[in-house]
Amino acid sequence: QVQLVESGGGLVQAGGSLRLSCAASGSISIKAMGWYRQGPGNQRELVARIISGGTTNYADSVKGRFTVSRDNAENTVHLQMSSLKPEDTAVYYCNVEYGPFWAQAWGQGTQVTVSS
Repeated sequence: QVQLVESGGGLVQAGGSLRLSCAASGSISIKAMGWYRQGPGNQRELVARIISGGTTNYADSVKGRFTVSRDNAENTVHLQMSSLKPEDTAVYYCNVEYGPFWAQAWGQGTQVTVSS
């Protein structure tokens, strides 16, 4: 069974920075790790994802401002967020894809609020 523990998040002024981290536990073969977010009244959307091997995907809205990285030895994924905007306000969810069939696991979510 996979367990994800998220940390980081909080309240920041526009233009500021935050760092999210997520650690995965369990005997799993991780294929990809990443972050999704869900703002008020919106559907959950991909923010950034990193596949084993290093390939990354970013939402167009965060390119150049957010950086996703992974510590393979620790099964941890980080999201460095810079130049934050009020529209980045959302609950951010850690996501892990694992096993031969790319099953998914989700964290409990962490709130990020950007004030103008």
